[in-house]
Amino acid sequence: MRSAKRHSGEAAFEQWYADLYGERWEALRAALLGGSRHAALEKGLLRPYLLDPASVLAAAALDVRPGERVLDLCAAPGGKSLVLACALFPGEGDGVEAFEGSELVCNERSSARRARLHRVLEEHLRPEVRRQVRVTGHDAARWALHEPSSYERVLADVPCSSEQHVLNSPRALAEWSTSRPKRLAQGAYAIACAAVDAVRPGGRVVYATCALSPYENDAVVGRLLARGDGTLKPVDAALVTAHALNAFRDLFPGEYPSGSAPGVSTEYGRMVLPDRDRGLGPIYLAAIERSV
Repeated sequence: MRSAKRHSGEAAFEQWYADLYGERWEALRAALLGGSRHAALEKGLLRPYLLDPASVLAAAALDVRPGERVLDLCAAPGGKSLVLACALFPGEGDGVEAFEGSELVCNERSSARRARLHRVLEEHLRPEVRRQVRVTGHDAARWALHEPSSYERVLADVPCSSEQHVLNSPRALAEWSTSRPKRLAQGAYAIACAAVDAVRPGGRVVYATCALSPYENDAVVGRLLARGDGTLKPVDAALVTAHALNAFRDLFPGEYPSGSAPGVSTEYGRMVLPDRDRGLGPIYLAAIERSV
């Protein structure tokens, strides 16, 4: 019983992240408790959609172009799906005939979250665009069994520890255990594998989380690259993030300590945290391209 207490609950949570972040943890914890910064995504939409601008970076990092098949594996609540839809079908009132071949599939296994995804798409996308977006409810980790090598772009914004939510929920804090990040990392890795198997040679996958733990971020990407045996290559995270920011510069006023884009580069990706990035995040993203 004593051992269980040491590995679960609020005290275990605090110790776990204090060990990870050292002296920085207090400032990061305060920023996470302060709530997310929000901005209005408007261009190409029927009405503004409020979201953390850092979320936009993950979707924009896919660098979607009209005429591509795009898969959003874990799409709810739908903010990133809106970014992808507007990239596939740009313009207002021009119809979608000029974008033959464009397709967006938004997958969400949870029926409750899928219902919310439907509402977001219906309320924000132009009717002619909404008709081109397919919503599915499959197990993301098994997607490539049905459609291998079928998409030019795949977003895997996976279920994760979501420590900001945990910190703001007494119940979640009480239920937290040290096994949680590693368990979620296993599920994330399965979805990431499905993503790279679903993308076509020459295509791109963006793996994203809102987790603080490296077990769910670089460690997952590292396993994925090793599994690819040379067929998967990480894309320079600083360049990808800067390019994504430039596409949505109106959502990111001011400058950032790191220079051209918020966040700092890790071994394989980019980490944006609110204590040092003007309230943005948390978000981790890594772009991976498949050669064969």
